Amino acid sequence: MKKHALLFLTIIPLVINSQANKLLRQGIKSEDPNEKIELFTQVIDLEPKNLDAYFQRGLAKNDIGDFLGAILDYTKVIFYQPDADSYYNRGNSKFNLADYVGASEDYEKAIDMDPELWDAVYNLGLVKSYLEDYKAAISNFDKLLKVFPYDTKTYRQRAMAHLELGNNKEAFLDFARNIIINEDSSAYYDRGYALLSLNYYNEALSDLYKAVRMDRNNTPCYFYIGVAHLLLNEYAPAITSFSESVKFDGRDFEAHLGLAISYYKANDLEKAKSSFYDAKHIINPEGKNDETFEIFNNTYWYKNHKQFFNDIFKELNAL
Repeated sequence: MKKHALLFLTIIPLVINSQANKLLRQGIKSEDPNEKIELFTQVIDLEPKNLDAYFQRGLAKNDIGDFLGAILDYTKVIFYQPDADSYYNRGNSKFNLADYVGASEDYEKAIDMDPELWDAVYNLGLVKSYLEDYKAAISNFDKLLKVFPYDTKTYRQRAMAHLELGNNKEAFLDFARNIIINEDSSAYYDRGYALLSLNYYNEALSDLYKAVRMDRNNTPCYFYIGVAHLLLNEYAPAITSFSESVKFDGRDFEAHLGLAISYYKANDLEKAKSSFYDAKHIINPEGKNDETFEIFNNTYWYKNHKQFFNDIFKELNAL
């Protein structure tokens, strides 16, 4: 009897291990993230220190938006056996929770462990931009472009960081490289938006119209074309462009505001009043304090042309 008992105790761990491996393989093959989570949880129930299961469950939780749950699973892996991939993926989950400091720290640890984990280098550049550490962002994008000299998304991000630092020449060199590598609607849109932000309205229009001709469904172009025309005191084409934005999205309060301002400047007060009402109703459907300037504090107009918008707001509110 004693001999059989010993044999029984030897077999049980082997059976558990076999079942855990089977469940792990099933989870990896599954395309349903919720099913993945259930299968990996069963593995962990059988083998509480199965780090592969924790890592894979973290990926699946991240996919369904359970970022805190994903962070806990990656942290379990890091506690027992830290590796670059776990730090990188935990950084991604922290990034999704707007924990940019935490994400930055994890990306840096991932890169320390694997300097050629290029996705981590790119994401570190992004998060440094979010933290307004633009010099550090540019440094990371520089590293990437030495290895991937035709990566348009990295040129775009580096250009934006240069703009924030006032390095306009460097920024527009990057925008130009983007266009040379991949002359598409997005490349012209990016440069047009940058030119608009620097008050080069005619130059911005040139790029934005090129972007629209290449892709009629590049919807943000219509709004910014409207902005450029409005700021050039060209009200008829501004109205046309903002109207196109509204056709694409009837709840685009930014475009409704643009229409209200353009109609007012064109002395069409009835349409200005109607468009202004539409904008306010979309932003503030309950109508509480809708005569205060602050209800628009998250709009493009408030953030980028505050004094101009403040002056016109008073006129529109009086209609």
